[in-house]
Amino acid sequence: MADVALKELVPSPGAAVREQLHALDDSELVTAFLGGEERAFQALVERYQTRLLNFIYRTIGDRERGEDLVQEVFIRVYRHLHRFDRSKKFSTWVYTIASNLAKNELRNRSRNPLVFFQTIKKNWQDDDRPLQFEDSGSRPDDMYRKRHLRELVEQSVAQLPEHHRQVFILRELEGKSYEEIAEITGCNLGTVKSRLNRARNAFAAIIEPDLR
Repeated sequence: MADVALKELVPSPGAAVREQLHALDDSELVTAFLGGEERAFQALVERYQTRLLNFIYRTIGDRERGEDLVQEVFIRVYRHLHRFDRSKKFSTWVYTIASNLAKNELRNRSRNPLVFFQTIKKNWQDDDRPLQFEDSGSRPDDMYRKRHLRELVEQSVAQLPEHHRQVFILRELEGKSYEEIAEITGCNLGTVKSRLNRARNAFAAIIEPDLR
């Protein structure tokens, strides 16, 4: 019986490799995958799929279509990872692919691309959403007010023009740096800062009446 119990406590070789891979940073996972370790790619998928779904969903307002686009993101990553410039951040590259797919989705729609966001899902991780709305330790009345604020924010962001909305989401909701936003959107730093400033002013003008 002791031997059986001991075996149950020892992780399988597969589990051990999985833990080792998840402990690596992005660049190390890319190197491992390009070196023939297929499981490294799955580790990248698990690390980014929820973040990218949140980003695309916020941008296009359609969760089901967002899931399809996330799959397309990773198909492109798998096919072209060997051409990725490893002197740059993998996260910026993968967000750039996601951003381009989201923009194409909006461009190809016959209806008005100014879509309204759905309510933020409860399973979104705090580190994926720098703009915080809820605290599990808050009193019920505080949580209600924060949920109401969250809904106002989502509705207000959705009313921004596409090019302003995108930089606002990347900066205020995704927490990206100006440099990363410039790479993701293909704009220079001056344009990013200008658009973000206009987006913030427009956002404030939209949401202010509802906060009085």
